[in-house]
Amino acid sequence: MTRPQLEIADIFRHHGQQWRDTHQGHVSLSQLKVMSAIENCRTQVLGGHILRCQACEHTHISYNSCRNRHCPKCQASSAKRWLEARQAQLLPVDYYHLVFTLPKEVANLAYYNKSVMYGLLLKVAAETLLTIGGDVKRLGAKLGVTFVLHTWGSAMTHHPHVHGIVPGGGLSADGEHWVSCKSGFFLPVRVLSRLFRRLYLEKLYLAYQSNSLMFFGRDKPLEDEKLFAKWLNPLRKKEWVVYAKRPFAGPKAVFAYLSRYTHRVAISNSRLVKCDCNGVTFRCKNYRAKTASRYRTMTLDNDEFIRRFLLHTLPSGFHRIRHYGLIANTGCKQNLVKVRQLLNVIEVIPETKDLVEEKPIKQEPIFVCPECGGPMMINEILISQLKPRAPPMKLVN
Repeated sequence: MTRPQLEIADIFRHHGQQWRDTHQGHVSLSQLKVMSAIENCRTQVLGGHILRCQACEHTHISYNSCRNRHCPKCQASSAKRWLEARQAQLLPVDYYHLVFTLPKEVANLAYYNKSVMYGLLLKVAAETLLTIGGDVKRLGAKLGVTFVLHTWGSAMTHHPHVHGIVPGGGLSADGEHWVSCKSGFFLPVRVLSRLFRRLYLEKLYLAYQSNSLMFFGRDKPLEDEKLFAKWLNPLRKKEWVVYAKRPFAGPKAVFAYLSRYTHRVAISNSRLVKCDCNGVTFRCKNYRAKTASRYRTMTLDNDEFIRRFLLHTLPSGFHRIRHYGLIANTGCKQNLVKVRQLLNVIEVIPETKDLVEEKPIKQEPIFVCPECGGPMMINEILISQLKPRAPPMKLVN
């Protein structure tokens, strides 16, 4: 795989230290860790190993990856592993793609309350789908949904929304039947939008009453309960965007499509055009354009580009991929077994005779020589230059 001409790491290495010095005291520890990880990813700082081909004696140095979930270079392998793990959950039914979006006013407050308000976005979107799907007037079935949180638009502005993938049906209330939705239609978007809005604002107010929200800058006056209640009133009348796309072309395309969303970062290296003293130029999508040429280039100065990228740093330990309903982690295996029985789907299990010693499984070499295609072996280990961090010291009174 060839290295792109320009990477996020290059921008951080050339302009990151100046940005850190300029914004000293206003950068979170999580953002500093993201910058450091991306700068050191696949460099001698993290160590690595020297490979040597057994056939042509070609040598190659391979440096270790940072494995940070915000690093563009480390997400391809993670997406592949995630996709392989999800293949067992595919069902022979239509799948639908839904998007739940927070309005701009709520999104501004969410930037300072990521753990609380991003978590509410995922939970409320799931509760909305499960509630409407379970209504006997709609579908009357228990659904299964996978949600993925995104916090950016094409220009890296703060735009929190979730992508959901839902099979077109679910288990009946008694668990003895599979209930399918109408072909090409899942659930009414307007009904989903109304319930999503009401539930989110209710839970947001409960979070306010429990002092779980923080307010800064222009939102500082909202600390007053009367002003906060007044701020909520117009949001109850505003249209909240819930978008349902057309069903996928077969279940095999579902998770292949979703895997590109699950491990995507604010901007990929492939979208970068150039970086110089005038700023960073990258490709972005113009959503207002209805023509085929929706892509254009945008240039931001280096300071603003780094700021926008780090806007989307997630809190430590926050899960941006979550499963609800039938495929929730607690009862996923049992529910899928039941659903396959109702759909007459036979799960393919490898026979034991294929695993005996007489038929050994051929293993491909982990490292392949780029010159001759032969196997490469690790000849030497390169030690990381980063020193292990000592445990925090206990203060003695």
